[in-house]
Order: sequence, then structure tokens, then C-alpha cells
Amino acid sequence: MAPPLLQLKDIGLTFGGRPLLDGVELAVAAGDRLCLVGRNGSGKSTLLRIAAGLVEPDRGDRFVQPGATVRYLPQEPDFGDARTTLAHVEAGLGPGDDPYRARYLLEQLGLTGDEEPATLSGGEARRAALARVLAPDPDILLLDEPTNHLDLPVIEWLETTLAGSRAALVMISHDRRFLAGLSRATAWLDRGRLRRIERGFSAFEAWRDEVLAEEEREQHKLDRRIVAEEHWMRYGVTARRKRNMRRVELLATMRRERRDYRAAAGSVALAAAQADTSGALVIEAKDVAKAYDGRPIVTGFSTRIRRGDRIGIVGPNGSGKTTLLSLITGTLAPDAGTVRLGANLEVAMLEQDRDSLDPAATVADTLTGGRGDSVMVAGKPRHVVGYMKDFLFAPEQARTPVGVLSGGERGRLMLARALAKPSNLLVLDEPTNDLDLDTLDVLEEMLGDYAGTVLLISHDRDFLDRIVNAVLVPEGDGRWTEYAGGYSDMLAQRGRDLARATAAPTPKDTGDKGGDAAPPTPRDSEPKAGKRRLSFNEKHALETLPARMAALQARIAALHDTLADPGLFARDRKAFEETSSAAAAAEAELAAAEERWLELEILREEIEGR
Repeated sequence: MAPPLLQLKDIGLTFGGRPLLDGVELAVAAGDRLCLVGRNGSGKSTLLRIAAGLVEPDRGDRFVQPGATVRYLPQEPDFGDARTTLAHVEAGLGPGDDPYRARYLLEQLGLTGDEEPATLSGGEARRAALARVLAPDPDILLLDEPTNHLDLPVIEWLETTLAGSRAALVMISHDRRFLAGLSRATAWLDRGRLRRIERGFSAFEAWRDEVLAEEEREQHKLDRRIVAEEHWMRYGVTARRKRNMRRVELLATMRRERRDYRAAAGSVALAAAQADTSGALVIEAKDVAKAYDGRPIVTGFSTRIRRGDRIGIVGPNGSGKTTLLSLITGTLAPDAGTVRLGANLEVAMLEQDRDSLDPAATVADTLTGGRGDSVMVAGKPRHVVGYMKDFLFAPEQARTPVGVLSGGERGRLMLARALAKPSNLLVLDEPTNDLDLDTLDVLEEMLGDYAGTVLLISHDRDFLDRIVNAVLVPEGDGRWTEYAGGYSDMLAQRGRDLARATAAPTPKDTGDKGGDAAPPTPRDSEPKAGKRRLSFNEKHALETLPARMAALQARIAALHDTLADPGLFARDRKAFEETSSAAAAAEAELAAAEERWLELEILREEIEGR
């Protein structure tokens, strides 16, 4: 077996209280593809920084093979005093590295190299940081959340690039599909200890559940042994107890072992505070258009979003996803067209920008607005510490400044703040950023149980497949198309990926160091729209409108029977007028439903006849 390129031995680190890392061992050999998983706050990023030589542990040793190069991608890129992105990338090159590769990678990632770091968006900063660590073609790549803020075409390019790289990989990511595609071994950091299996991430969750179940069985056995020994201590023969000090010491050891046992962290208790039910029609947009500086972002967009829909918006960075979301939720006025919001809407929004949190404010003040020690959840007061525990914050973190929280903790804090507000429409912009996999599971379950409507922007393919039932995709020149199903369903219907369907820059595979560039991905000179299909909302309407029309007809007949009573007007004039108004409203609703059904039926026949 080849010696490891990087080895950590008996690593220990404590930040007050219990150890964050306790006797951690990690070896990385040439060709390894290792994913590092664990809960937010378990120490994954700290361990990666120790491996990179940036943090000194309290105890233990770090060994790197002489001549081996290590490059580390942090969660938050640090550009230092670099004036341009090119200068930042070139600063990461070694003496023997090819300087041309720095500019080449920036071009592949859609950057010119002349950008000033202070003006970069989150996605641009992440792409520049990736170019810096990839340019030297290192022996070991340590990647902390490499897909954060990246759009789907760049994520897929990164997967291809890393799969073809000679570097050993150690990756932290919340993107299941990214980890499953690249990893061949899994290291699980849990309660200060590191366990490893020589299988990729696809096998992790089943293995983790087996480990926790076995651990629970062992603790149950220990509890039973303690009870048995305590019974002997109380009721055994006195003389025998005096002579058998070994059993007394054994009981003390078992009690100490039970006391020192660190149980697995609990689950996040996500639950959205739900408002009263919204109207059946949540949003209706007709021929909406928006342009900036003459560039069309949205052109002629129309949709109907009904109660219970889960709509995902995908596309490259800069394609207008947030603009489209703002248009259809009424927070941005269109240049042309109309947007009509349904009745009784209560909206809760989760912004992508974590910077909206005040870093100087405490966790408690962020949730309460600085007003006392209670947070309003679904319109009812609840003690802030109890609410924090639902999101895995310890009571002592109530006075912790937001600025010192990890990325995952800030993500959970924003979720806690957004979900406290009663809503029947959730608007989520990149909700998965920085969240650990367990929290993502609970978020998915919560959205599955949510009775309202969900609109979300995400670059997490697995998350989209699990949550949404329709996807909005940019087709170029401001045109957007709705596809039924999740992200994978959308790709199957379109027959092409996002990179080849929009006007956004298309990254190309870099290949190995010193090799020729791969040819550009073929693109049509003008995007072609896919074959027209009924959207999810249109299919749903075709299926449900007949029953709705039948119910309206029955209601109208019942109202007319009431009005047929010749003495109703004389007996109760108010009831007569209310019944007449209800009958007129039901007749108008029936006429609109019949007209909509006829339009959809004609459209369906036209599509099937093509």
C-alpha cells in the first residue's frame, strides 16, 4: 500500500467545554476521493483547516509527504490585497506552475481576470477561488463547500473537471449528487471522532444508521448491566460486598462510561407557521416583461400558480432567476404585462444573502427583534431559548454574536426567523446553502408537509427532484418555459442541459495540466424552444376543472331551488338578497371555469395532433 500524501494523527482540539476533535486520525493517499460529512458545528471545516496547515491543534501531528502540494478552498474566499481576480489566482501558483493556466481557468469559469474582488457576487467569488486552487494542479485538493453559490452548469463542469483530475480529493458539501458522483470513500465526523468506510457517499446514510443503531443497543446493554450491579450492591451479602471490591470498581467504571457518553445530536425541528388557507389561485401572470439596459430578462411570460404547487426556478447565474421570482411575487413591477396575486396571501421569504443578518446582533435579538425574550411563532409568544433548541442552537448561544456563527448556523438562523412568520406562500432563494445533510432532510420533510405553496430557487439537483413538481427554465432572450416534474424530469423533456440552452458563459473541461483544452461545448446559434407540452398547472386544471364545474352546477341548482320559494322575499329579504348574490357569483365562476377548461382542451388536442 502506498504511503499517504497527508496524514493526521491523534488530533485533539477543544474550544471550551467538550472537545471538538478527540483523537482524530485521517490519511489521504494518492488518488483518494474522500467526502467528509457531519453535522453543522461538528468540526468539519476546522479539521480541513488543520489538514491545510492553517490551524494548530491542541495535540496531535500533521505529516505531508515532502514535495506534495496541498491547496485548500475555504467556505469564504479571502482575496487579501489582490486587485484583480487574475492577480488572486496567480498568487496561488508555485514556482514551476504554468502561469497561462490561471487565465485559462478564469475564462473557462466565465471571468475575464480583470474583475475587482470587492465588486464580485458570491458566485463570481467562488469561481475565482476555484480557479486559484485548480490552477497549480496540486497533489491534494481540500474543498470546503465548493458548490456553494455556483449555478448548475458550473457545478456540472466542476464535477467533470475533478473527475479527470489527478489530485486526491477531500470534500465537504451539502450537494448529495455532487458527493455521490465523485466520492469513493466517506469519513464521518461525529461527536469529536472520525469513522471511515471505503465506500462513496451513496452508502453513507445506511451505514450511519447501522452505526447509531448498534451504539444504541450497546448503551441499552450498559444500562442493564449498571442496574444489575446496583441491585447487587444494595441487596448482596454484606461480607461478600466487602470482599468483592473488583465489582465495586467495575460499577464505578460503568457509571463513568455512561456519564461521559455523548449521545448523537438531535434532529432539527423545522415547522413552518401556517396561516389561513389562501385562495385556489395564488398567482396569475400574463405577458410579463422586464429588461435592464436594453437586455431582456423576462419576455412574454405567463403562468398560473395554484395553491399547493411547488415551483422551482433554475438557470445559470445572471439569467434572471431572482428577477423572475420578484416579478411573480409582486415585489418588482414589470415593464409590461400584469401580475395578479390571489386572495388571503401571507408570504414568508428566505433571502439568499446571509449578509442581511446583523453580525453584531445576538442570536436571541435576531429572532426577537431585540424585544424581550420571546419570539412570535404563528402569532403566539414562545421563549426564544426553547425556539432556538428546535434549530439545534444551545441555550448558551442566545447571547452569541451572529458574526461568529458558522455558515450552517447562519443558515439555520435565517430559517428560524423566516419560518416563525405565519404563511401560506413560502419564497425560498437558495435555501440549501451551508446546511448540513441532516438539516436538509428535515427541511425536505417540512416542505412536503407544508399545506401552502412553495416557490424556490436552487442549484441543488437532488433537492429539486425531491421537492418541486414543476420547473421554470430560461431559454434565452428573456424566454422562460415551464416543465412538469423535477430537475431530472426537465432534462429528460428538453433533451439538453442548461449550459447549451442559455446565453450564459459555458465552462469547458480543463483537462489535465499541460494538456490541450477540450473543444467548446456545441451550442446552437439561436436557442430552440422544445416541443410545447402541457405544464403541470395546465394538466392539473384539466383534471380538476370537471369536478369543480359539477360542484358549481350543483350549488347553483340548490340556490335556485331556495330562490324558487315564493314567500322567501317577504319572510327574509336579507336572506333572499344574499342567496341571489351567491347564485350570481357561482354562475360567474362556472362560466370562467368552463371557458378555461375549453381553452385547455383545445390546447391539448392541438399538442396531441402535432
